[in-house]
Amino acid sequence: MTTTPLTRRAFLGTALTAATGFTLPRLASAADKPSSVFNGVRIGCITYSYRSSAKTAEETLKALLEDGLSETELMGGPIQDFTGIKGKATDAEREQQLVKCRELRKMYNDAGVNIHIHKMGFGQSNEEIEFSFLVAKALGCTGVTTERNAILAARVAPFADKHQIWVGFHNHTNNLPEMDKFDSILELGQYIGFNLDIGHYVAGTQGKSPIPVLEKYHNRITNLHLKDRTADGGNVAWGQGQTPIKEVLQLMKKEKWTFPAEIELEYKIPEGSDAVAEVKKCVQYCREALA
Repeated sequence: MTTTPLTRRAFLGTALTAATGFTLPRLASAADKPSSVFNGVRIGCITYSYRSSAKTAEETLKALLEDGLSETELMGGPIQDFTGIKGKATDAEREQQLVKCRELRKMYNDAGVNIHIHKMGFGQSNEEIEFSFLVAKALGCTGVTTERNAILAARVAPFADKHQIWVGFHNHTNNLPEMDKFDSILELGQYIGFNLDIGHYVAGTQGKSPIPVLEKYHNRITNLHLKDRTADGGNVAWGQGQTPIKEVLQLMKKEKWTFPAEIELEYKIPEGSDAVAEVKKCVQYCREALA
């Protein structure tokens, strides 16, 4: 009797089923992996998008694979659930948590998904800040994202420089990158950058295009958040608002910028649909915009 060798993907699927009851979606062949790099532009997804249905790292991975995504900005919830990271810990516990982070990275990488950024928070102490950067390295991240805060930026900048890991500060509608001068937050460290949310930018400026921000700061952008908003603040399905998502993606393609653009699902999910289905629509929107 002959046996068929077990591929890495098949092994991962078996392990995932045993651990959680979930199975990875079946692709065209066992060797296939997702690819969401369209004409050189890296399309990812912040896993906040799956908040209504995916809580664990395994559930989140399943959602990403179903949507054909090979890039992700991973929220803290799935990371902490998988690794046991919570509050204060001994040195031995921290080391074991980093081992679990490397296991998480391998699980995602073996399935074809790159965790390029995590958003887990920094904590209060220098030890916790240091640990957040070690987590980033263990996960294979090039950056960490958090909400814009100049005091925090000053605290984390030396750690970012030390580890050569970017910190991308995320804007909402009321804390936008400065355009009349060079933004002062970037002067705090060479690895301090922007997680530019283009939808919030449109809503916060009553309809201005975020493209001048990209042109001015493209070498300090860690990643984008893609969503469609209106000038009066509405969150709408893609193509119904005033955010120039297609134009931004086409500019990234033209300029060959390599920072990822993350889908962030914030509009109301239509009745009868779910987060995975809506993210898949956004992936297709990006694919067509970059064709």
